[in-house]
Amino acid sequence: MNRTTRPLVIVGAFTGSIVVGLVLMLWALGGLRHAATPAAIGGPFQLTDQSGQTVTEKNLLGRPTLIFFGFTHCPDVCPTSLFEMSEVLRAMGKDADRVNAYFISVDPERDTRAAMKDYLSSFDPHLKGLIGTPDEVAKVTADYRVYTRKVPLKNGDYTMDHTALIYLMDRNGKFVSPFNLNRKPEEAAADLKHYL
Repeated sequence: MNRTTRPLVIVGAFTGSIVVGLVLMLWALGGLRHAATPAAIGGPFQLTDQSGQTVTEKNLLGRPTLIFFGFTHCPDVCPTSLFEMSEVLRAMGKDADRVNAYFISVDPERDTRAAMKDYLSSFDPHLKGLIGTPDEVAKVTADYRVYTRKVPLKNGDYTMDHTALIYLMDRNGKFVSPFNLNRKPEEAAADLKHYL
């Protein structure tokens, strides 16, 4: 070290130790605990499944739940994600009866009960499709922190941009984490069984 850089190194080390000390002090006094609390994801909702049954947040209680938001006119992400969810449910065997799996539409204009029923006929029968009015869909997407945007197409039609996460909710209806489908279905099923 030369005479010019030595004072800079000393000042940097001193400043760094002050910052580390302040962070540790805040943590010890509880000042950082609030900052580490995750934002709530989920909340009360009322939607209708493809059979006409009302589904609310109370239906999440007692079982782990997988939730995916999408729409039936989705060209790629939605069918791929629902296929992967179906593979996990199949890999669970009889335990799939102890799991909720919901596909919530972000396209209330086009996704009717009939459209949802027809669309889901290609996937595992444990998957339930949920639809709602524009206000009901806006509420559930806001409560689950789902990004959605209607995107006009040149032919006058539209598509939907949306968050493409699988939400894992525990038996108490509380958000656990995004559920990873980028693995073998058997591995994902074994992970999901931990929440039964």
